[in-house]
Amino acid sequence: MINGQSYFDLQVNGYGGIDFNQTNLTLEDLHTACNKLKSDGVSGILATIITADINVMRGRLQNIVEFRNQDPLVKEMIYGLHIEGPFINRENGYRGAHQKKYISETNIDDMRSLLDSAGGLTKIVTLAPEVDSKNKLTRVLTDEGIVVSAGHCNPSMDELKSAVDSGLSMITHLGNGCPQELHRHENIIQRALSLKNNLSLCFIADGIHIPFYALKNYITTAGIENCIITTDAMAAAGAKPGQYQLSNITLEVGEDGIVKEPGKDNFAGSSVTMKQSFKNLTEKLKLTKEDARKLTIHNPLRALGIK
Repeated sequence: MINGQSYFDLQVNGYGGIDFNQTNLTLEDLHTACNKLKSDGVSGILATIITADINVMRGRLQNIVEFRNQDPLVKEMIYGLHIEGPFINRENGYRGAHQKKYISETNIDDMRSLLDSAGGLTKIVTLAPEVDSKNKLTRVLTDEGIVVSAGHCNPSMDELKSAVDSGLSMITHLGNGCPQELHRHENIIQRALSLKNNLSLCFIADGIHIPFYALKNYITTAGIENCIITTDAMAAAGAKPGQYQLSNITLEVGEDGIVKEPGKDNFAGSSVTMKQSFKNLTEKLKLTKEDARKLTIHNPLRALGIK
């Protein structure tokens, strides 16, 4: 606990120099990352596995489940799993750093295999509503008590409303997982904000993914109670600038904290910590500590049904 805070992060791809999406992840690696998370004031996370070959994703989920069963610290820190993909929008911009060749329409059998590999620890699944025909997968997941979040997506207003009616209850890193340039009114950010009372809206508070003034506008529009701060952290979070891996992707992290694939403009996860996010909320956005705690502790726990 840092300065009385004990953050909860719904989306962590890696931390402290360790990539959770590496196939050769070791128990020692995961313990190191969890130890660093705890020392940085985090009480729990959802370890996030992103789009890859289905069998590779299964293996990565199984590794985390196995290590969690073996190590008390890992079990303490990793409350559950967040599966991000592979059922997302394939278009450039919307897919972000997710590899196009592994992205697909929703497939319930493939999803079942991922859930089985996650050993009952899946808490959130991020998908694109527009690739979920008749919201079949959304209904299946919701019926099993799993939070369905829209991300890396571009559903029409009707598609988004239909998904909400079928159980969709969250938006993954709103303002990201979309092209740098959008229609000025008709876009996923405006659609999601218009349904703020039906959705938990997740944001990255690093000042890079969303400028602080825009983030303040989004949170003001949506209301504190409807918002969540996450990091979408990759291995560079809590570590030094340099070159890192995220799954099969090589990433560069500069002194400015920006995470990118060499030669590309889109962001690929973040290097921000929850401790820095809290500081940004209180110092850059001028939020009260009470509101910052809601965004980084209470609201993410509430979204998972944790009292």
